[in-house]
Amino acid sequence: MKALLTLVLLLAVALPAAAQDTTKAAAPPAPPPAAAPSTATVEAVLARSVVDRAPQDTGTAFPDSVGTVVLWMRVTDGNGQTLHHVWFHGGDQVGDVPLTIGGSPWRSWSRKSIPVEATGAWHVEIRDEAGNVIKRVDFTVGQ
Repeated sequence: MKALLTLVLLLAVALPAAAQDTTKAAAPPAPPPAAAPSTATVEAVLARSVVDRAPQDTGTAFPDSVGTVVLWMRVTDGNGQTLHHVWFHGGDQVGDVPLTIGGSPWRSWSRKSIPVEATGAWHVEIRDEAGNVIKRVDFTVGQ
């Protein structure tokens, strides 16, 4: 009986030690590097329309009956990048249009339908792939 008790005690002490993992835990993977800000240069204007790739009837104040506003941009040194036109009414984001830049210089634009009741302050941010704001254009509707 004494021998059996000794064996049980030895096993009770030895088994937990054998089950322990004594290897070092691997370090968590490093986060991916942050994307570098875009080197693109952007010129941008708001307009009522685009004809032959040129903005028409540009401005920063539009009547509540405008219907549609266009953000036209000319991009230099942005070949292959995707830029986003992120539209805001007041502080609320109401649109995000990705535009792939196919050369340098490159002209592109996006349109936003403006409901008659959506008066007040608006703005559009042109953002690079990492979300950095390259340019911001403010405008008003119906005021």
